[in-house]
Amino acid sequence: MNNATQSRLLQWASFFLFIQSAILTLAPAVRERTWDVDYRLSHWLGFFVWIVLMALAHRATIKQLPERDPYLLPAAALLSGWGVLTIWRLDEVFGLRQMIWLTISILVFIFALYLPQNLIYLRRYKYVLLGGGLFITALTLLFGTNPLGIGPHLWLGCCGVYFQPSEPLKLLLVIYLSAYLADRVSIRLSSLPLLVPTLVVTGISLLLLVVQRDLGTASIFVFIFAIIIFLATGKRRILLSTMLFLTLALVLGYFFIDIIRIRVDGWINPWSDPSGTSYQIVQSILAVANGGTIGRGLGLGSPLLVPVAISDFIFAAIAEESGLVGTLGLLVTIWLILARGLIASLRAADRFRRYLAAGIVTYFGIQSLLIIGGNLRLLPLTGVTLPFVSYGGSSLLTSYIALFILLVISNLVDAEPAPLENPKPYTTLASILAIGLAAVALSSAWWAIVRSPDLLSRTDNARRSIADRYVQRGELMDRNNQPINITEGSSGTYERVYLYPDLAPITGYTHSVFGQAGLEAALDNYLRGLQGNPSSLIWRDHLLYGTPPPGLDIRLSIDLALQTQADLLLGSHTGAIILMNADTGEILVMASHPTYDPNKLDDLGDSLSQDPAAPLVNRATQGLYPMGTALLPLVRAEFGLRQPTEAELKKYYQKLGFYKIPELNMPAAYDVENNSTENLRISPIQASLAAAALSNHGIMPFARIAMAVDTPEQGWVVLSAENKSVEVVQPKTADETSLAFIVEGKPYWSRASKASADGTTITWLTAGTIPDWGGTPLVLIVTLEENNISLAENIKNKLLDAALNQ
Repeated sequence: MNNATQSRLLQWASFFLFIQSAILTLAPAVRERTWDVDYRLSHWLGFFVWIVLMALAHRATIKQLPERDPYLLPAAALLSGWGVLTIWRLDEVFGLRQMIWLTISILVFIFALYLPQNLIYLRRYKYVLLGGGLFITALTLLFGTNPLGIGPHLWLGCCGVYFQPSEPLKLLLVIYLSAYLADRVSIRLSSLPLLVPTLVVTGISLLLLVVQRDLGTASIFVFIFAIIIFLATGKRRILLSTMLFLTLALVLGYFFIDIIRIRVDGWINPWSDPSGTSYQIVQSILAVANGGTIGRGLGLGSPLLVPVAISDFIFAAIAEESGLVGTLGLLVTIWLILARGLIASLRAADRFRRYLAAGIVTYFGIQSLLIIGGNLRLLPLTGVTLPFVSYGGSSLLTSYIALFILLVISNLVDAEPAPLENPKPYTTLASILAIGLAAVALSSAWWAIVRSPDLLSRTDNARRSIADRYVQRGELMDRNNQPINITEGSSGTYERVYLYPDLAPITGYTHSVFGQAGLEAALDNYLRGLQGNPSSLIWRDHLLYGTPPPGLDIRLSIDLALQTQADLLLGSHTGAIILMNADTGEILVMASHPTYDPNKLDDLGDSLSQDPAAPLVNRATQGLYPMGTALLPLVRAEFGLRQPTEAELKKYYQKLGFYKIPELNMPAAYDVENNSTENLRISPIQASLAAAALSNHGIMPFARIAMAVDTPEQGWVVLSAENKSVEVVQPKTADETSLAFIVEGKPYWSRASKASADGTTITWLTAGTIPDWGGTPLVLIVTLEENNISLAENIKNKLLDAALNQ
């Protein structure tokens, strides 16, 4: 029965890895959306080697351990195969190395099966084994190195072959503690003389690891020591004391050890320095969020954005491409090993084997929780490996030796389980591990589902721009379908091109380093195909390609002919121009100077943000200027020639929308500091909406700039207005007031004024068509950061004449 169960589980594992290998092969074609690509084939070597090795291991266990637990080997085999293929997908060179280490590990595992299976030699030579492990680990203080060339020198070796002694030292500590405590039948916490040798040896190990700065392994040592002592004594205060000790060590380490301070700061507030000391954890969380529920697809994510993805952050790499479904499967497989290991412990034939099996389960469980919890910001980063999965020869070899011991202990042949006086410590251990894995699963779901939308929209999430290289982004075009921002190239090389750079403060940009701005950010869901496409198409492309469908084109209200003339008239002067349809709120012209060329962000991006002229700011919606008497016609329309009180004026300004942010599909601002009317600052878009009432019979419209989206099913679909128009002035009064400011011989009214603040003079010009104008009602706002009424008048005359004569 055991043989059949193990065989069937290994077949399912091989089927899963075969499917994974096939998907990895086809991933380039899926990403490029064409069959004419270079397919991935080298990882098949790792798969077939895995098949051969597991077949050999299966046959050897059948022969040597007929009554073994049939779940342990398949679970470990699945994890190690999954790890090899993941590492191969991330880096072929390291994938090949991991395959070699897997071969060595399985051969050692098979060789060990033919050794005496009573494990008496482990118990007998506990001091020699642990002493030898400590000695080899101590050699790293003199001859240690780091394969990456940076970081703690925790490895021994050279010429591309390295071994980390602290990995087997964990297992050796488990063996030592199990053997020592098994020889002391009636040990209690009060039996201090009996515990002294154990405390000394463990203390020496911890001191060595702290000097090495291998703090992750040191933490695991503390947990192993505490839990095995707890199993032997049954005293829960050991666990409480351990948690208190670790907390105190963390607090002291925070103040005296730089690496602990950096990791704790990154754990508590990773968003304070997402591109610096917290880069690893932020990118790990973004990877989990990017994976979502079902993942981006094997070979289709961007897990290499996370540093050390093959080792410390391999869980995040799996989460990004396999999603929450994949990570839950990984956690269930880990739990299967832990649960079956605890069962083997409870059924063990003697106390030594019972402690040994429980200690190995503790080693596997605590190390898994520490590294996965660190990936998910559930715990501080520790820098340990994920057993059986992460890259690392010494870790993989140690894991398979530990697996061998578990299998031997589970192989009960004509032996009764040793008496168990108090099973509570073992149920407590099982509960701790189960709660830990449940917490990890909930944390994964939190980042992958709940926080995913917010995280993926962050400007420092490079995955968005990487996906944009493979999916065509929708175009921004003017009201006459003339392109403004387009995408050129082919799958894998798509690049955003800005055909009319002067509109950059308004239309913005999308960039892999500098994120998004303007309409490119506000309308991103449409432009990326996440909105406006049928939900079935979005899900299909997500399932097949791990990306959204092609983006949708958006028609703006901008008139490029008028826009070009406005930009030429404003020239090198600093300020803003808005020309709006006073009835519908459609913005025909929106100019903000100085401007910049988003096609040159790679070269100029850093300097633009530091430019005192602030070219990145859209002055039309984000610039706040003292209003002075710029809107005197509106005040006259409401109050006539009398001077309104402060309360009356404030109430009127509230009706005009000066105390709230304008509702518009782009970043906008309002004066949040001044509740008074005397020093109130307003933006040109606020002024244009208010002034529109004088050309629209007292009705103030709501601004519109994104007019329609080209959907695949219905063609051009009009985007609904953000809100409805509202009457702010009596129609008759509005008409009479506009006529009082009419320009002689012209069908429009106008008023120019100046305002001052902080030593700077601001020029305002407000103009609009008269009530009986037979064409489209228009309103114009010109704001100049200089004393130049003649320029404002010139802009008005030429731009309004051009608009009225269209």
